[in-house]
Amino acid sequence: QVQLVESGGGLVQAGASLRLSCAASGRAISRYAMGWFRQAPGKEREFVAAISWSGTSTHYEDSVKGRFTISRDNARNTVYLQMNSLKPEDTAVYYCVLDRLSDGLGYPPNPGSWGQGTQVTVSS
Repeated sequence: QVQLVESGGGLVQAGASLRLSCAASGRAISRYAMGWFRQAPGKEREFVAAISWSGTSTHYEDSVKGRFTISRDNARNTVYLQMNSLKPEDTAVYYCVLDRLSDGLGYPPNPGSWGQGTQVTVSS
């Protein structure tokens, strides 16, 4: 059973940057697409970004395009989400996901495993 542990969240001012990390254990992620979702208070969980198993394909939700970058380091079994130019509307709990099936592109998302989430709060 794979375990996903997110870290890197925190409280920042608008315009700042954060880098989230998702460390996987129990399974090598190298053949799996990975992604990030988020859930703001009172809202449904939404897709943020995905990266294919090979790392050659990425996909982003429209509101984060140009500001967020997803990447992976298979040697470290870790996925990252670099978040720049943060806005108050980016405030949410961010969740890492591992795709249900191997060798996928990650989009449309098909999460099989979820992390516990990390809080990101952006003040205006």
